[in-house]
Amino acid sequence: MTTNPITTSVFDLFKVGPGPSSSHTIGPMKAAFDFRQRLAELPNDAQQRADAVHVYLYGSLSATGKGHGTDRAIVAGLLGWQPETTDPDALLALLKDPSGVYPVPVGDRTLAIGPQQIHFERKRYESPYANTMVLRLTAGDATLAEEEYYSIGGGFIILKGEAETPPVAQPVPYPYSTMTELKAQLTANKLALDELLMANEMALTNRSQAQVHQRLDQILDFMHKAVRRGLRHKGTLPGTIRLTRKAPILYQQAKHISQSTDSFLIFLNAYCLAASEENAAGGIVVTAPTSGASGVIPGLTFLAKHHFHYDRATLRAGMLAAAAIGFLVKHNASISGAEMGCMGEIGTASAMGAAFLTRCALPNGSIGTIEAAAEIAIEHHLGMTCDPIGGYVQIPCIERNAMGAVKAYNAFLLATSGAAAVQKISLDAVIKVMKATGRDMSTKYKETSEAGLALSATEC
Repeated sequence: MTTNPITTSVFDLFKVGPGPSSSHTIGPMKAAFDFRQRLAELPNDAQQRADAVHVYLYGSLSATGKGHGTDRAIVAGLLGWQPETTDPDALLALLKDPSGVYPVPVGDRTLAIGPQQIHFERKRYESPYANTMVLRLTAGDATLAEEEYYSIGGGFIILKGEAETPPVAQPVPYPYSTMTELKAQLTANKLALDELLMANEMALTNRSQAQVHQRLDQILDFMHKAVRRGLRHKGTLPGTIRLTRKAPILYQQAKHISQSTDSFLIFLNAYCLAASEENAAGGIVVTAPTSGASGVIPGLTFLAKHHFHYDRATLRAGMLAAAAIGFLVKHNASISGAEMGCMGEIGTASAMGAAFLTRCALPNGSIGTIEAAAEIAIEHHLGMTCDPIGGYVQIPCIERNAMGAVKAYNAFLLATSGAAAVQKISLDAVIKVMKATGRDMSTKYKETSEAGLALSATEC
């Protein structure tokens, strides 16, 4: 019996919000919004005594938070903004004036917050997670209220104390925590993967099957809108790198050589770069499983829809298969670049993409083939560092999305061309290796911009 089953919703994995980083933007925005709500529930005397709200950022949030817009995201959350409904242009406008302040409601009063109240702490902070933020309501030197949040990748946050809280029940009809357990459930209940995942999703969210389908279609639409915007938008991306957008150029090249054998790959590269460049510009994207990896699945699903002409039902089934792989990595390792390096983001996205392609191409295929495709994709991302230049989700992040999608496609080919049943390494095993690799990797290579390609910033 599974003691700690996966209880993540598909729509917690695939979240809509502004770029460029789910752990640095969406997560902090959600944490700040939560703190805003807690301030409203404080006793009146505490609300009346309060004179300031302070935010302290640690780990990767401190090291690369400026480049990722973490300070803007926190102000947005304190203003009551939510990721899916945030106006990207309005978000980018926050804190442009260093002297500007914004009103945070505390009872019937408001307190001002600006750059002076957001502290990028470079000192070591004892915390179980790499991305930690502490939000504090003060009266002079006295602390009236304080909450500690952990941004654990993909826009997921944990409030201090929650991480140690065991689940009180198994709210899903088919609990599993590993691929081995998932396969056992499929066999014992004579279910297809889609059926099992749908039943669990309906139990978790109280949505009907039609509502789950509708939301999956909306998620795909958000993804594909990001691709289309990225194919259309030209110029340079925000930030000091002044990186030129490549997606529109590649797209035009692909159209001009559409009969060439290379055009397929160029189209795929263009679609992945398009969504990734929109993310880097702070546009609305879908975490898949993170914002930093939000070009892989959108690029592959756009290709599947417009080049392979899969119908909506097939795309939905593929998305559920992708979600299953994302769940397993998140549950048993991590999807956070600050925890796993880029293998946690692009590696997971590539594995999810391989599962998506396999399920779409082989509707009657075995779970073993999907597992093999996902395992191959992760295996060939092991050890990949997260070393963004200048703290921006641009170099090497944007091109890595395209490379991750190409690896996903090749993993799909390898898994479906050979005998998946004789694959020597299981998905569970490679996820364990992924976790151990992330644990052993130097912190310098995990989203801190302190090593690797980040040190070539002077050449940009």
